[in-house]
Amino acid sequence: MTDLSDLPPAWPGRRALAWPGVPLLVALALWAYAVRHTDVSRLDDYGLVSALHPAFWAGLAVLTTGFWFTVRDARRPGAWSAAYVLGLLVMERATQAVLYPTPLYAWAWKHEAVIDHLLTAGGLQTADQVGDMAVYDQWPGFFAAQAALQRLLGVDSTAMFMAWWPLASSLMLLLPLLLIYRTFTEDRRLIWTAVWLFYVANWVGQDYFSPQSVAYALHVGVLAVVLRRFGRSAVRRGRPRQAVWTVVITVMIVAIVISHQLTPGMLAVCLLALCLSRRYRDWVPLVTTVVIFLAWCLTAALPFLSVAMPEMIRSIGDVGANVETGYGATPTGTGAIATSWAARLLSGSVLLLAVVGVLRQRVLRHRAWPLLLVAAAPLPMFAASSYGSEMIFRVLLFMLPGAAFFAAAALLPKVRTLAADAAAQETGNRQTTGNRQTTGTAGPRRWGIGTWVPLAALLGGTLAFVPAYSGKDRINYFPPQEVALVRQLFDQAPEGSLVVAANRNYPDAYASYWSIDHYWFLDDARSHVDRIVRDPAATLADDMAGVERPARAYFLLTQGQLANSEMNGQLDKAQLDRIRTSVAASPRFRLVAENSAGWLYVLKQSGGAER
Repeated sequence: MTDLSDLPPAWPGRRALAWPGVPLLVALALWAYAVRHTDVSRLDDYGLVSALHPAFWAGLAVLTTGFWFTVRDARRPGAWSAAYVLGLLVMERATQAVLYPTPLYAWAWKHEAVIDHLLTAGGLQTADQVGDMAVYDQWPGFFAAQAALQRLLGVDSTAMFMAWWPLASSLMLLLPLLLIYRTFTEDRRLIWTAVWLFYVANWVGQDYFSPQSVAYALHVGVLAVVLRRFGRSAVRRGRPRQAVWTVVITVMIVAIVISHQLTPGMLAVCLLALCLSRRYRDWVPLVTTVVIFLAWCLTAALPFLSVAMPEMIRSIGDVGANVETGYGATPTGTGAIATSWAARLLSGSVLLLAVVGVLRQRVLRHRAWPLLLVAAAPLPMFAASSYGSEMIFRVLLFMLPGAAFFAAAALLPKVRTLAADAAAQETGNRQTTGNRQTTGTAGPRRWGIGTWVPLAALLGGTLAFVPAYSGKDRINYFPPQEVALVRQLFDQAPEGSLVVAANRNYPDAYASYWSIDHYWFLDDARSHVDRIVRDPAATLADDMAGVERPARAYFLLTQGQLANSEMNGQLDKAQLDRIRTSVAASPRFRLVAENSAGWLYVLKQSGGAER
């Protein structure tokens, strides 16, 4: 095994055991005060960053500092480090759930609609019945589980608990992360610092109410089992136990495969990388993953893949296209750009620290070589697919367990083998005894550059998480008025109706998607968008004219759409105001409802009295 050394001794007495609780309690008290005095009713382009009360930032700084001085002492109980990590998760992942009265993120609301469809229809539908939503009905694992949970809890919809899903999904990762890191070291300092950095660097936002969140936790769980139970030494200890662990990972792999499209591929490349090392020659996990994945793709998922496969094949090797943003995905405005750079610098810093850790810690580079392979394995996926221009974020996410471990090693003193550490300790004891005989006292405790520079790096990364993770909350937050307006629309829209909106960034955008059509005109060709901007009411009326009674055609413009369009470089506020003003003045439209969060119009139908 390996351990860390050259750290100051623990403080003697009960005071040494109790003092970590002080900064932890102070940090949580500051957080509680901050959330009670934070107003999210008027978010600007910096999202939650500029809205947070200053006490939040002070609390996060106190928490990080307390964690660092606690975790550095190897003889301090690991429960304190665990308590600090849990405090970090509360401040990182629970703040939005406490502050916002409605769940964040349009895609979370979209997944709620899929669950509602599953409960309403009583089963799955074919690709031609659900159109572009077929990808959800053909990977139903997460949605079926959530539908069962909704019925078990007796709630009306998953919106009752999905705001807390980021905290829950982050907690699901804690045990497998600890198991992975304990495979390569028993030093609690390295383990808990790696866990801290993992959560700090995990700003990508895939912890929301989504299949990815559960599939990723299962992915890390499979890696934990394989790294601990399928190495050469574990295999030699007995095959019967190996069969049990094979069953365990098979269950997890099935759950991944039926829930998410990308995660099985990422898991397969990670397992392949492990098989190429001498320590992991057991091909059973890899073969199991590939066989189950292919079986699902060739059966349940075949209708979707038969349509999508040609485009997926064309994108292979087109690295430039796979990482570019393009129209409607380019941050604009000071706040959006600052948020984007905070995220890039955070990820870049953690990856740079990981490289430093690999180069600096020779013992870990040898002992944790499998974890280094797992961290590097997702990189080739850059060339595999664009995944909706999100592949760069997914690669970062799947690299993170290994990258965080080596980044933590860069912040801590050099790792030595236990034999070398014992020899160094014996030498140190002799020197200390000699000093005491000479002076009668122990040497003073020193806090040098090895303490403050890593603390500054840890503190900078922890604070940078907030803008990287919450800097786009102006886009992602939908106030209760917006939720009420959209629900009023779907409560009155007859089957077969058409809803036209600028983009899909509003709550319940996919409500009743199996019976109501949607058209988001900013997804259309740029030439048509320009035509809408030049003559909004006439162009939109023509686009909506094909709907026949009793169905209706609605035009919806909400706060979430405006924020998304402005901050992602689609249409600016003046252009969107021009569209709304034109529709409002047109005799072909009638205002149905409006409030502080948006407007709802209906296209008047000819050939009868207008309701």
